[in-house]
Formats: sequence, C-alpha cells, structure tokens
Amino acid sequence: MKSKTALIVIDMQNDFVTGALANKEAEAILKNVENKIKEYRNAGAEVFFTRDTHGENYMETQEGKMLPVPHCLRGSDGWQIVESLRHYARKEDIFDKETFGSLKLPQQLCGRLGGAPEEIVLCGVCTDICVISNGLILKAAFPETVIRVAADCCAGVTPESHEHALEAMKSCQIIVEK
Repeated sequence: MKSKTALIVIDMQNDFVTGALANKEAEAILKNVENKIKEYRNAGAEVFFTRDTHGENYMETQEGKMLPVPHCLRGSDGWQIVESLRHYARKEDIFDKETFGSLKLPQQLCGRLGGAPEEIVLCGVCTDICVISNGLILKAAFPETVIRVAADCCAGVTPESHEHALEAMKSCQIIVEK
C-alpha cells in the first residue's frame, strides 16, 4: 500500500539558493531540509520536489516583466536541484511547474499516492511566493487533508515576508510548525 503522507520540497534550486535570486536565508535552511527529507523517507512517506521552470521567453511573460531576473531556465545550472539535495530527488519525484503555484500538483499527488493524501508537509523556497501559492492550492484541492508547513525548512525573500506568509497560511488552516 502506498503512503498517504507527502513531503513536498518546493523549488530548492541553485538559482534560489546560490544563483540569480539567492539569499542567505535559503542557504541557511539546506541542512534542515535535508534532515526533513531523511525523516520522511525513513518513515515511508512519499517525497516530491517541485522545480520552478521557465523558458527562454521568460522576459516576455508577465512574471518576467514584473520580476526581470532570468532564473530557473529549463536545462540551466540554476534550474537544477541544489547539489546537497539532488541525490534525494529521483526523476519521477520531480515536478516541473511554470509558475508560482501549480494547479496540476494536486493531480500529480493523487496519481502517485493512489488518491487524496492524508497529510502534506511543505518546505522550501520562497515561503512568500511559491510555498504559500502551492499550500493554498493544495488546501483548496484537499480541504480535509492535514497540511503543514515546516517553518524552519522554509525561507522567504526576506525574513519579514517569510513571517507574513506563515501567518497567512495559518489563517487558511495550514498548520505552521516552528
């Protein structure tokens, strides 16, 4: 029987940790994220990775016009999962998404888990953009699923925006674990 618990590691890619959109907070959570992956894998949970994925036309997109920093271009070094976590991410565990939150992510989870998850735990970057976007999509798709966010395994664009995003998720019945 498949596990009904999923850990979703959001966008732990070079461009967000050491590349084009890096910050020291993202680098600081690497060991926590690795420990979380080990914990959940050892408990038999499914571990998924999302990967922010843009094409060469990024600067022509709405996101590119509002955030004019090319990043996570498909196939580039910045697009890759960070080195310290890469060996945990099997090809079938990686979900490429073209925007902050993906409406296809719930379908992917159901397909891999054989139905709706009982519990989802989120970690990764950026708390205030992709983590919150996917958290809210997952909460809408699975209203009876327990959804948690591991705050010490997340980093925002700034420490303040990280905290604001955690509070917003709390308001939407996503459990914030400090």
